[in-house]
Amino acid sequence: MTRLALISPLALMACAEPVQDQVSRFAPQYMGVETALLEGDLVQFGVRMSGARSAADLDDYAECAAAQYALIRGYGFARHLRTNVNEKGGVWAADAVYTISPSLPRGAKTIDAEVVVAHCAENGIPTV
Repeated sequence: MTRLALISPLALMACAEPVQDQVSRFAPQYMGVETALLEGDLVQFGVRMSGARSAADLDDYAECAAAQYALIRGYGFARHLRTNVNEKGGVWAADAVYTISPSLPRGAKTIDAEVVVAHCAENGIPTV
């Protein structure tokens, strides 16, 4: 009976899918960004993608777009205000709003645009 208890967990581990295989299956298709300057430093980003693992992938995509937009406009920072996400038929869409700023804005959800754009490039996430 002791052998069975020792073999059973090992047998289960052999059946488990390796983590690397799960990661390599992530094959998102980024379907574009729509940008709208709402007022002053307030910018709305509409992003769409398929193959997302969760809403967090859409948040990352919108953040990449916001960071690049801030740099294009000559600003170094952005602050996330809100993101609405939905999924229909395997296509995920997000509507995100950020403020852009030349200096670090107040708030908890601030981003350094240069750092974020570099991270996006490293991870293959397109920007604006």
